[in-house]
Amino acid sequence: MAPSRVCLVLLFLTAVQTGHGGGQSCVDKQQVVGVLRQMERFLKGQELRFNEAFRIMKSKMALLHNSVSKLPQADQSAAPSICPPLEDPVNGRKFGSKYLEGHEVHFTCSHGYHLVGTGTRVCQENSSWSGANAICTDVNECSSAPCLNGGTCVDWRAQYRCTCPQNWSGSRCQHQTQTDVNECEVFRLDQGGKLCAHACVNVPGSYQCSCPRGYKLLSDSRSCEGLCSSDVDECLSQQHNCSRGTTCINTGGGFQCVNPECPHSHGNVSYIKTSPFQCERNPCPMESRSCHLAPKTISFHFLPLPSTLQTPATLFRMATAAPPSPPSPGRSGPDSLRFGIVGGNPRGLFVMQRSDRQTGELILVQPIRGPQEVSVEVDMAEYSDRVFQAKHLARVTLLVSPYNF
Repeated sequence: MAPSRVCLVLLFLTAVQTGHGGGQSCVDKQQVVGVLRQMERFLKGQELRFNEAFRIMKSKMALLHNSVSKLPQADQSAAPSICPPLEDPVNGRKFGSKYLEGHEVHFTCSHGYHLVGTGTRVCQENSSWSGANAICTDVNECSSAPCLNGGTCVDWRAQYRCTCPQNWSGSRCQHQTQTDVNECEVFRLDQGGKLCAHACVNVPGSYQCSCPRGYKLLSDSRSCEGLCSSDVDECLSQQHNCSRGTTCINTGGGFQCVNPECPHSHGNVSYIKTSPFQCERNPCPMESRSCHLAPKTISFHFLPLPSTLQTPATLFRMATAAPPSPPSPGRSGPDSLRFGIVGGNPRGLFVMQRSDRQTGELILVQPIRGPQEVSVEVDMAEYSDRVFQAKHLARVTLLVSPYNF
């Protein structure tokens, strides 16, 4: 307490004691009133200062609370958005089993059906899916009445076929039958349904089907099937002309010579070929982050496929040697894996999905017409306690045959 305030209190106590002492004279009344008024002003000033300090502190506390609530960390404890489960469409398939915010689900339809709605839906922040429900509808090819001259249309596997009355032929019954009709030429010009799986040979009054070298004609006299491997596999029977240093890959009706190469060195990243179809990264300098983020291994895979393979079809699986498990003392392996497509996915032909805790599957979701080559790159990233450990890259090349068998 300040000296002036102490003196004021002592003066008040002295005045009171003087008024009650037995042998002392009374203090002047005006003096006591003056002291009381000074005390009143003093206490009122103290009250004002206390209220002002409390108001300032309360304002600062409110400002601090507002600042903290706007920090990104304030929402980290909030539970992630979860969307309702989605079912496979009738006559179609669904790819993706995660329903958390930001995850995608893909839909495809079986052969002969058309997708109506959204092919890819994303789980949004408000716990709802983007886009519209995916529905697979059967397109009636006969709705346009393509058959002429009294022909009967039959809707069949995303196309139509005409049953023609007597004296009419052709894919739309548009040709009047003569003494001998070249059925092969009529169907070729009309671009109708194929009479033969491979080649059609016209004979008097009829036609015959033939198959390419390495295939045999089946009992339906239309379809082709590969012969036993000793007759078809040119690589196995050494009936190829691949030069030394290349590898023979058997394909539908033929073969191909391949020699995949490791990526060229760049910066601190370099690779060495450890087998005809695998490269491994050389050790990285401790300070090089870009080197540690580069793929630890690169593998090459060549898959022969028939033309217009029915989809969806699982083409390739990528997995670890042992299932990942929670980290424990002394364990250096991964506890979680992530799979994805990182390059070469033209027209959305592929999706990558997890089949179990340690395996990812590359799935073809759209048919590919041959002959052609299509390449796609997929990777598997290893994490330990949510920290990136290593990445493995696989380059898959599809060798699509000109034949659909």
